[in-house]
Amino acid sequence: MAAMSLRTQIVQALGKRVTLRLHEGDGTFRDIVGVLQSETTLIDRRGKTIHFNPDEVAVFRIIPVFNRRDVSHGQLSIYDTMTRKLQAIQGQDGVVTMYCCGPTVYRDAHVGNLRTFLLADLLSRTLQMVGLEVRLVQNITDVGHMAEDFSDVDKILAESEKTKVDPFEIARSYESKFHQDLALLNIKAADSYPRASEKMNQMISAIEQLIATDHAYVGTDGSVYFDATSFPSYGALSGNRLDALKPGHRYEYSDDGGKKFHADWALWKLAGTRTQMIWDSPWGAGYPGWHIECSAMSIELLDSHVDLHVGGIDLRFPHHENERAQSNSITGNETVTTWVHGEHLLFEGRKMSKSAENVVLLHDVVERGLDPLALRFTLLENRYRSQMDLSWASIEAAHVTLKRWRQLLAECGTDLECKFDSEISSAFTSDLDTPRAMQRLRAIEKDPTIGALDKRGFFLFADQVLGLDLNRLPESRELPSECKELLLRRQKARSEKNWAESDALRKELDDLGIEISDGVDGQSWQWK
Repeated sequence: MAAMSLRTQIVQALGKRVTLRLHEGDGTFRDIVGVLQSETTLIDRRGKTIHFNPDEVAVFRIIPVFNRRDVSHGQLSIYDTMTRKLQAIQGQDGVVTMYCCGPTVYRDAHVGNLRTFLLADLLSRTLQMVGLEVRLVQNITDVGHMAEDFSDVDKILAESEKTKVDPFEIARSYESKFHQDLALLNIKAADSYPRASEKMNQMISAIEQLIATDHAYVGTDGSVYFDATSFPSYGALSGNRLDALKPGHRYEYSDDGGKKFHADWALWKLAGTRTQMIWDSPWGAGYPGWHIECSAMSIELLDSHVDLHVGGIDLRFPHHENERAQSNSITGNETVTTWVHGEHLLFEGRKMSKSAENVVLLHDVVERGLDPLALRFTLLENRYRSQMDLSWASIEAAHVTLKRWRQLLAECGTDLECKFDSEISSAFTSDLDTPRAMQRLRAIEKDPTIGALDKRGFFLFADQVLGLDLNRLPESRELPSECKELLLRRQKARSEKNWAESDALRKELDDLGIEISDGVDGQSWQWK
């Protein structure tokens, strides 16, 4: 988008509520939302004036106006992993606090990871739709430990050894790519992205508190461990019984003899021969455990209480089970009200893995010439709690439908007012039933009794949560003379019922990026 064009749009939006995504100096993005006061300032929801540089704007959108009184009765109910039933999300004083486990930045986030981050975005958008504010924190794991919890070969350090690049440089590079992927998927930025490497003091303080209250101890190897037996309700989240866990269960087993009990887990590990990604502590130089970072960050940044804790189903045990034990032992209360987990994502029938050579990145979607929001569209057609089998065919089909919907809205005018639809609202607030909301839009699209302006309003209302950028104008490109000639030849072939020639010309046009549709009014085309 040209700078003059962008400035013109900003000037025309003065006095309206907008969202701006700004480029940060480190390659990341920052979202700001509020009412535009001038070309360089807006007032946020707390009445604070925020200054911005128009040259740093990556994405600019006017937020559609709708009557919040229409949906004030709505309330999001979501499945709670802890209680195994739907829970109404209320928050406190109109604000809901949310914590989402973020990426470990030693590689690109694949589309399965992105599904989890989309879940947090859908929750946030739905809560905002019903009139609540959201404070979202998403951590960045950039320290030297992985899901395998202190395996001999750490993945960030292994990548550093292989590439001869500083481990923190690797982490920053992948962190930047993570934010770029979020922007491409139209996932709203969190209020905070704390890095584990910058929260050592908070983690050390939390560990000291756990030792002082007899929930943790210094092992015979000098490392610090959480005493699993000190937390009576351990297992309530995952269903695992402490007395049934056997030595060697995934993540926590260590044969160094430092633990009192095999199910205890490390809060601080001594460095030993390790020389990178280590920090000083009261127990000696070392590095923190995987689980303690989320406890320390959520307690500090969300005032010791999390209304919604979000993550993939693979984090339920042991990460979230252990995090719950730590956090509750520190705060003395049930720190998290509701735990929400998204299910696994398969790709063309198989779990994504390097060995299967089927790991799909958002970059791969873009490389195929597909709109990255076609991936978002496809993910929305499946319930977050259902295991999903993604395929290139489904993404390509979503790409086509997305273009058609944008064309529909463009043909229905330019009005930005949303039109409330009870079925769409109910779908979102009833455990994020996005497939039902998408089905409703398909029905609205085909319904001849619904006027163009109303159709546009319904789609804009749904897009507050769907986030598909449906109001984006369809791509406009001049049709080359070669393509015009092919279209005329195909039209002539169809009029002569020369179907073989017609099909051959369709294929030729398809190779040139032109998609043909045949209807009662003849052939029509659009850019793929």
